[in-house]
Amino acid sequence: FGSSPSARRWPRGTAASRVRPISGAVRRRPTARAMAAAPQLIWECVKKNNAFIRKSRNMPVMSAEPGNLMGLSSSKFSGIAAAKVLDISSKKTGDKETIVLTSTHKKGSRSQRPGSRLLKTGLKKQPKKGLAQIDKVMDAGFYRLDLLAMAKAKYNKVRASFKKKKVVVKSRRAGK
Repeated sequence: FGSSPSARRWPRGTAASRVRPISGAVRRRPTARAMAAAPQLIWECVKKNNAFIRKSRNMPVMSAEPGNLMGLSSSKFSGIAAAKVLDISSKKTGDKETIVLTSTHKKGSRSQRPGSRLLKTGLKKQPKKGLAQIDKVMDAGFYRLDLLAMAKAKYNKVRASFKKKKVVVKSRRAGK
């Protein structure tokens, strides 16, 4: 046998070495989105029990999954079952706090890789620029326009949470 990989697999002169694909016919692997289960099916499997559900009395069922905009356990906001995910959250690194936009990767093949399925993008803290960034992401690819108003409201809430109240120390002698 020769040193090439095809020569090692099939000895020369066998029927397998002479088979050629029909011209024009191209074999393609199915895309990851075609192989993935439907979001409705995934939701039916995980809606009652999953690691992210938080239940308590007299409260709606909450969810701590990454990519869940409202924190509710619902198919509309689910970060596990939805094909397109959107979330705005804060991230603290040392003393620095940042606003992070989480969305699904544009490449369909990433939907089968949990580690690289979600993209995290930093947002500006200046309200005009930050809201413009959200608009740009949503309008560019018609990306979950139903969540646009809620995303902007959450951006404003996260931004407001960064403002700390200044502690005013009153002197006991000042009043006398």
